[in-house]
Amino acid sequence: MRRTDAARELGGFVREHRTDGSRRLRLAGILLAVGAVGTALGVPVTIASIGTTDGAPELAGLLLGVGLVGLGLGGWRLIQARRTREQCFDVHERGLTHRVAGNATLIPWADIERIGSASAEDGRPLAEARGTGFGFAIELRDARKIRVDTFTEDARELAETIHRAVNLGQLPRGRGRRP
Repeated sequence: MRRTDAARELGGFVREHRTDGSRRLRLAGILLAVGAVGTALGVPVTIASIGTTDGAPELAGLLLGVGLVGLGLGGWRLIQARRTREQCFDVHERGLTHRVAGNATLIPWADIERIGSASAEDGRPLAEARGTGFGFAIELRDARKIRVDTFTEDARELAETIHRAVNLGQLPRGRGRRP
């Protein structure tokens, strides 16, 4: 569905919030590489440490742990990047268009139950780069949830816009519209 088709059903276009899929893919690649190196180094150290009690078993555990966690998180981010490729949220006066991989779903404000599971600001180092700095779920009346994280540009602004429209009745204004 083209943006113009959605605009007719949901009113004037307000703004777009794209998800940075290439950043998500880069993170997946980094995590997979760290996981592969950790596992590749951990397996021989584990084999060499069999029967010893000095520091080798701890080092083997650390390397294998880093390797397995890296592979697991990298695989998860890779699957997430594939499922949300070309994801974008178009805000309109009377709702959202959620676009993913060429498919568009119209979501009128009335179909949104609430903004749920919003995570607080994550102050840990590199939280934004990992995509864990801020996130929330758009909970629909049909029990579906659409998760949004910091890979989506201006995710906080998107959450505020949805909250104002759904909970306060303050609908966004389209381009060229006067209050």
